Order: sequence, then structure tokens, then C-alpha cells
Amino acid sequence: MRILMATLLMMISPATAPASAMRARDLGIAPGPLPTGPLNAITDVPGVLVGQVTIDRGDTIRTGVTAILPHGGNLFADKVPAAIVVANGFGKLMGLSQVQELGEIETPILLTNTLNVAEAASAIITHTLAQPGNEAVRSVNAVVGETNDGGLNDIRARAVTPADALRAITSANTGPVAEGAVGAGRGTIAFGWKGGIGTSSRRTPDGFTVGVLVQSNYGGRLILAGAAVPPPPAEKPAGADGSIMIVVATDAPLSDRNLKRLAARAMVGLSRTGSAFSNGSGDYAIAVSVHPDVRRTPARRAAITAYPELGNEAMSPLFVAVADATEEAIANSLLMATAVESRDPATGQTRRVPALPADLVRQRLQAR
Repeated sequence: MRILMATLLMMISPATAPASAMRARDLGIAPGPLPTGPLNAITDVPGVLVGQVTIDRGDTIRTGVTAILPHGGNLFADKVPAAIVVANGFGKLMGLSQVQELGEIETPILLTNTLNVAEAASAIITHTLAQPGNEAVRSVNAVVGETNDGGLNDIRARAVTPADALRAITSANTGPVAEGAVGAGRGTIAFGWKGGIGTSSRRTPDGFTVGVLVQSNYGGRLILAGAAVPPPPAEKPAGADGSIMIVVATDAPLSDRNLKRLAARAMVGLSRTGSAFSNGSGDYAIAVSVHPDVRRTPARRAAITAYPELGNEAMSPLFVAVADATEEAIANSLLMATAVESRDPATGQTRRVPALPADLVRQRLQAR
């Protein structure tokens, strides 16, 4: 009973949100000219699913898993074109080389902490091998991104299990996405404030949707809608090191080549928030197209196939969309977070990372 009382394992429901939190748009932070989708989330892209498991255990474990599925079918059979862009590569993005080589993703994308990448990959492999039609599969390229949540989480305990990660995959749905200190963002820190999961979307004039989900855990000089926001009062100033994972999905029919161009523009949105892109940062963007006509099905992979592809000159609205959605997703990851406290098992000291106060942001926006 004591173990049960000391352990909180939360499956994040889509509607889960701290009572005091507010999204960026509630403060008037709405980057760019394009409208959002109805949820202002990556799940506005048709068929994209998100699942999250948050692990809060005792006074030392603050971590979790976030799963993004490009579609709800057999991803190994119906692969999606994809690309990954690395702005600074101090990270452990599993599956990178095969995506770069083949330009496609064949599994769910999982985000977690640095030392639990292997457990997340194990869950992906289990999930993939269990899919009907995959009985003869002998190779799986699991895609797992990470940031280091060791500032608030006893990361050496490796608290995330394959069962936790599998639960994030199987619980994924197409509805609203919980943000802030949830899932893979439970223990993350950004600019000295509590970071976490954030999402946003944009609709282009051509009717395409671009959705972004981030796991923010990085530093620099925080800027929101052009206003500089100071770090929280602390004994030590917030550092510039850290990492961010950016996942981009679109229903525009894009090749992996143009998806790479799209992923690169996500870094524009990241830079607007004051990222230092420091030596110790892992700054990654993964982009996928979910358009049914560009899925790399078994029949298409076995034939000479011409895929429909949006032309280069039609890409600019998508570039605007991904930059603006990334910027807003990052703002949401901070504004939707709540303060998190934990104890460092090595020193015994307790650390509390505060949530970014909406009033402070409002004051800074008014003073621009």
C-alpha cells in the first residue's frame, strides 16, 4: 500500500490541463498571419495521434513518454516520407541514420528522457512486431528522441519501462493534446522555468495543415512575441545548454527532400524564442507527411511509382506555417506548465522549478 501511495503513474487524458495554466493565445501571443486548426495542435493534421504517460513517483522521479503516430494504421507496412534536421547534435536521436538514408519513418515517434531511449525503442519494436501482417518482420527502425530531464528527475533510476512507453503508443488519439509538465516534458526545464510539451498548428491558404509538437528543455534568453522575459530569481543564472525535440506533421503531399526543407524552417521558430543553440544542446526537428498518396505502401515500394509532390514554389506558405507554429508550441510548453519539485538523490537537496507566471509575461508584452 505504501508503494501504491508513493507512486503516481498518470495516463494523460487529452483534456488534462493545470487549472492556472493558459495557452499563448490567451495572452495575445499568436505568431504570424495564418489561422490555426480547430485544436491548435499537431492533431489538427488529419490522422495524427498523440499519447502520453507521465511518471511521478516519490520525491525523485519526474519523467514520462510522449508518442506521436503519423497515422493509426500499420506504420511499418504503410511508411510515411520523413526527414530529420539537426541544428546541434548533442543528443541521442535513435533511428536517425536510416531516416536520413531512406527518407521515411516506419514506426511511432517516441519522446522520453536521455537514459530511457532504449526502453522506448523496446516498446516500439514490441508494438511493431505485434501488428497484423508483420509476422515476418526482422528489422525495425525505432525512432526515439530525448532530452535530459536530470535536473528534476532521478534520471539514473531509468524509471520509464517498455510497458510505460507501450502504453503511450496504445493510448494515442486524435483529440486535444495535454501540454506543459506532462509526458516526456514532466521533468524538463527551459530558460530556468518549467518547460514541457507544447503544440500548435497552422492552416495555409492552399488548405494544408502543419502541426508541431515540442519537448522543450533548453536555454538562452527567453523571448516571447518579441518581449524579453527574465529567468526566475535563483542562486545561479539559467544556463544556455539543454535540448529540444520538434516534431512536425503535415498533410501536404511532400517528398522527403521538401520535408527536410520544412524541418529546417522549424529552427526559425526556435530561434525567435531566444535559443542559444549552444555546444551542449541537442536541437532536432523531425518532419513527416501524412498525405495518403505519399505513403510508401508495400505495393508502391515494389513498383516504379510516381508520388504526387508539392512543387518547390508552393513551399513558402508551409515554411511560414512551421516557423510560426513552432514558436507558439514552445510558448505553450512554458505557459501550460506548472511548478515541479523533486529531490536530488545524490545530494538530498530539493529543487523547485517554477512555472512561468502569466502576469510576468503580460507585463513584458505591455512594456514592448
